This record gives sequence, C-alpha cells and structure tokens, in this order.
Amino acid sequence: MKERGKFSLKARLFSFINAFAGIRVLLRDEHNVRIHCCAAVLVVAAGFLFGISAGEWIAVVFAIGLVFTAEGLNTAVERLSDQVQPEWDEHIRDIKDLAAGSVLFAAIAALVVGLIIFVPKIIALF
Repeated sequence: MKERGKFSLKARLFSFINAFAGIRVLLRDEHNVRIHCCAAVLVVAAGFLFGISAGEWIAVVFAIGLVFTAEGLNTAVERLSDQVQPEWDEHIRDIKDLAAGSVLFAAIAALVVGLIIFVPKIIALF
C-alpha cells in the first residue's frame, strides 16, 4: 500500500491531470457517454431557452452529473471485471449488469427531473 506523505500541490495537480485523462477516455471510448453528452447539450440549451430558475439549474446540473458519474463508474467496473476475469463468468456478468442497472437508474432519475422542469414550460407555450 502506498504511504501517504506531506501535502504536495504538484501531486494534487497530477491527480487532476489523471482525472481529466479518465474523462477523455470515457468520451473517446464509450458510445453511451456520447449520447448522454448530446442529451446534456439539448437540456442545457432548453434551460437557457426557457429561462429556468437557479433551483432548476441545480437539479439539471446534479442530474447530468449523476448520469456521467454512473457511466464512469460502470465503465470502470466493466474494464476491471474484464481484466480480472477475461473469460465469460456468470458472476462477472451479474456484476456488470448491476453496474449498468445503476446507470439506468441515474438516467431515469435525470429524465424525471427533466420532465418535472420542462413539461410545464412546454405546456405553457400552448
């Protein structure tokens, strides 16, 4: 186990560089993340178009963040599982399905947030 030393600004900066590299990998390799990016751009554009409130922006940002976090964790679980057990294994399948199910929960929650915020605004247009 790595021993923890004194606080180092250089080490903290390096950890951010690694985190951004992880985001690049996620965007480059994961098709679902690209779909979520498109959805996020549309939702943010709709937020500006409809002039949503600060509280609504908070809900939107948290919902978007939740989905991307879930996708990142799901990808990490899948890749780690493939490294640990390259051959098909029903336990690994279940682990991957659980992680994917978490992404689905996050996406459904984000959809509900979007519906709560935007449906009344769309209805008000008519």
